[in-house]
Amino acid sequence: MHGTASPGWLLVALCAATGAYCLLRMRSTVEEQRRAAGGEALMGFGMAAMAVPAAVFSPPSWTWPVYTAVFGAAALRALWAARTSAHHLHHLVGAAAMVYMALAMAASPGHHAGHGASSGVPLVTGVLLLYFMGYVLLSGVRLMPVVATAGGTPGWSDRPELARACRLSMGIAMVAMLITL
Repeated sequence: MHGTASPGWLLVALCAATGAYCLLRMRSTVEEQRRAAGGEALMGFGMAAMAVPAAVFSPPSWTWPVYTAVFGAAALRALWAARTSAHHLHHLVGAAAMVYMALAMAASPGHHAGHGASSGVPLVTGVLLLYFMGYVLLSGVRLMPVVATAGGTPGWSDRPELARACRLSMGIAMVAMLITL
């Protein structure tokens, strides 16, 4: 994200909107939906904060250890929840990617998401990029029309196609952030 800050702001808006919708999904009557939505809201807002262009706000040095602790805790929670739901494995990878990006940004003071200088793509970044690119492709396929269920129109918090679109959006945002790392 070198040059203008517009792509950074678009990424911030996408992640913040996704996080906001995930907060709405936490009102679902389905317990598993609520749990997943909470983790996805944290991820969306965390990604939005991390993507703010450095030209606008350069976070203090204590920010990165806080990110590492918060997303490290989220990774442990996702690991625990993965015992009952395979979807939480994706949350584990996402939280681990956020920890990795926070550590990478802490190692390059004065740089923000997408502003670090590196020679080539480190192995971990490459593996995470491959994972999230695959996830984006798979999520795109899953966006095929969902058959409406009998029993009325679901509320905003129980729309599976919107939840899938949010997951796709966050996957795309993660790819964008990793590419610029």
